[in-house]
Amino acid sequence: MVELSIGSEAPTFCLPNQEGEEVCLGDHREKWVVLYFYPKDNTKGCTLEALDFTLNKVALEAMGATVLGVSPDSVESHAGFCMKHDLTITLLSDPEHSVLEEYGVWQMKKMYGQEFHGVVRSTFLIDPEGRIADGCRKVSVCGHVEAEKEKLAELKGS
Repeated sequence: MVELSIGSEAPTFCLPNQEGEEVCLGDHREKWVVLYFYPKDNTKGCTLEALDFTLNKVALEAMGATVLGVSPDSVESHAGFCMKHDLTITLLSDPEHSVLEEYGVWQMKKMYGQEFHGVVRSTFLIDPEGRIADGCRKVSVCGHVEAEKEKLAELKGS
C-alpha cells in the first residue's frame, strides 16, 4: 500500500469527469483541493457523501477549495449519478485504478467472508502548492464533510 505523508507532493493525474472532459490536479494549483475517493456510484453511503459534498460545495468554494470525487465507475455512470441526484461536484472516472493505486486507496477488502479489491473511502486535502496537507482513510460518511470543512479551516488558519 502506498503511504502518502503530510507535506509530500500529491501524485498528479488527469482523469475524465462526468461530462467526459479531462480534469487534471494541476489545473487546481493555487487552490485547496478536497480529493475524495469513494467505492461506487448510486450506493447508499456514496450517494449520501456526494449529496453532502454538493450541499457544502458553495461553502467549500468560499474557503478557496475545489471538490473532486474519484471512483472506478465509468464516465457514463458518473453522468447518470449526477443527473439522478442533482450533484454539482466534479466526479472523476478511474476504471484502470491508476490514481486509486497512487493514492493507496485501492486495497484488498473483505465482506461477507469474501476478499476482493476495492476502494477504501478516503479523503485528502491538498494545499495550493500541490502538497498533501491532510489525509483521512476509512472514512465514515456521517459527519465527514463537516469534519473536512473544519480541518480545512484549521489548516488555513481561519
